[in-house]
Amino acid sequence: MTRYLISFNDGAMDHIPDEEMPDVGKASHAVVQEAVNAGAWVFGAGLERQRASVVATDGMVTDGPYPETKEVIGGFSIVDVASREEALAWAAKIAVACRCAQEVRELMPDPEQDAWLRQAGR
Repeated sequence: MTRYLISFNDGAMDHIPDEEMPDVGKASHAVVQEAVNAGAWVFGAGLERQRASVVATDGMVTDGPYPETKEVIGGFSIVDVASREEALAWAAKIAVACRCAQEVRELMPDPEQDAWLRQAGR
């Protein structure tokens, strides 16, 4: 199985009127439940609108993202599926539920981390 990041940009849902957001939440949770039931769901969340803090290798903390950054992630889902096509199918369901386009990217495998998680019972 391969893990994929499915994400959307901050502001991608700004076109949705406030009174419709409960319906979007209900539709989104239905897709999450479907993915959980299918054994594909790993984790997901929306991100608060705030400036990120950037911690450098020397420990210095600065505010970010930098002004030249045009897009930041507004929310994401991680699925663990057999193929890119399956990840794209989940992204399509999320796009309909959230009423915004989704970006799909394959995560790099980390067998050592996976072994640690299995030992921890996760």
